[in-house]
Amino acid sequence: VLWDGRMRLGTLGIWLVLVHASSACEFGPFPYSVTGIVCRMTKPAALLLNQETAQVIQAAFRNAKFPNITGEHSLPLLGKVAYGLTDIQVNGLSIERSEVDLKEDDAIRIAIKNVTASFKGTLTYGYVGAWFLQLFHSVDFEIESSIDLQINVKLLCQKEQVAADASDCYPVFHKLMLHLQGDKEPGWLKQLFTDFISFTLKLVLKSEVCNEINVLAQVMANFVQDLAANFVRDEDIRVDISLASGPLIKANYLESHHKGLVLYKNRSGALNDSLFSPSLLSQSRMLYFWLSEHTLNSLASAAFLDKRLALTIRGEKLQALFEVEDTEAQRKAVQTIFQGTSYNDSVAKVWSLGHPQISVQPEGTVVKSLVAAEVSIFPAGEEPLMVLYMEKEITITIQAAYAEKKLLLHPLDSRIEFKAFKCAADPSGNDPAIRNFLQTAIAAVGIPEVISRIETALTSLLNSKGLNLFEIRSPEFVTRKGYVIVQLDFSFPNHLLIRFLEKTI
Repeated sequence: VLWDGRMRLGTLGIWLVLVHASSACEFGPFPYSVTGIVCRMTKPAALLLNQETAQVIQAAFRNAKFPNITGEHSLPLLGKVAYGLTDIQVNGLSIERSEVDLKEDDAIRIAIKNVTASFKGTLTYGYVGAWFLQLFHSVDFEIESSIDLQINVKLLCQKEQVAADASDCYPVFHKLMLHLQGDKEPGWLKQLFTDFISFTLKLVLKSEVCNEINVLAQVMANFVQDLAANFVRDEDIRVDISLASGPLIKANYLESHHKGLVLYKNRSGALNDSLFSPSLLSQSRMLYFWLSEHTLNSLASAAFLDKRLALTIRGEKLQALFEVEDTEAQRKAVQTIFQGTSYNDSVAKVWSLGHPQISVQPEGTVVKSLVAAEVSIFPAGEEPLMVLYMEKEITITIQAAYAEKKLLLHPLDSRIEFKAFKCAADPSGNDPAIRNFLQTAIAAVGIPEVISRIETALTSLLNSKGLNLFEIRSPEFVTRKGYVIVQLDFSFPNHLLIRFLEKTI
């Protein structure tokens, strides 16, 4: 018995073995020391994602390229019967249910129950006599099948990326019935061909469908990693999510460890003293992300180098900043600074003078930055005039939350220390009232305004990556010395699977 494409399948199998062998990842004796980001998916999340498995299996059957099957069989009196099955394609498919289990340090075991599939095609047959070939006929056929599939998916490392190996796949056939020309009743032709065609067809289905499942598993792994890579990339700033150690399969969770190095243009850092340990994460929530202080610090530095840490304040926002309190001292300070110019003819600019320093502590994320601010006025008919310039070191503790599809940043306390101060109306800088007023305005309005702008910008960035399409439930940001843990439950957005399937069809 032969079928077209057997050499292709054999070559593919050898090629996959060679790829796995040649691209196996090597990690040092202490791989956790270079871990900047960790993702842990617990069993409840795996069970949720398994609800979508049926669509992937359906795609595997649709995508499978069934080869032509040819063969011959000896029969008493008739001599040899030659046959060929061509144009085999799936006509109908349904799946009863899918089950998933995690086997410690082994594989993700997926059991697909009662796959009912109908195949159609053309059967050509003829009798090979002692001296000649005669009586060739072609009839349409339909095959009804009922199959259970057992798939064991191993997670490997290829080129420092997670690879899924689903080659351990085998079907169990409960039914495989051949019908010719739409006739559902048994006949001599059906009885003649059913037995020796069924055996061959089972081999073909196993080879082609299981091979397609294996291909889809790897394509899906690449698809998820592409999504993750895009999520942590914005223009010239990106995060290296290549593996720092091999992916883990435990009885209650899957876990992957990533380098988490921030890459900006030609700049990159190094991490050799990560605080990560598997014991830091629990198993009560569906999804966990562990982020090192080093990664957060590097992101802040890249944002500074990319000139993103700058803000312009005008109009009502500027008025709110300088009218934080309605007192005689406030009115006098404003009059002195602005020299009678209206807020509409004035502008304030704020920017970071150096890399912000981030320290993660139990009470929150502490940000320390040297910040400059200047106020300029535009008197009618005159050249613009800078009326105020100051440099100040600001230290602020922030707690993060996520609600109603928005990132929320709550400042807990702040400290402001002036490093430089120039006021056009007070060249000597001897008026303490102006400096005291500015310190109050910065703490009460300026810092909240900057944080509000950062909230909006980060929420917009996260939503542009599709975070708002997930239904995230009860997210928590847990800060400890040197790292942050984000833990949450979620609902899987169907559009992601649809996008994946569209890529494979």
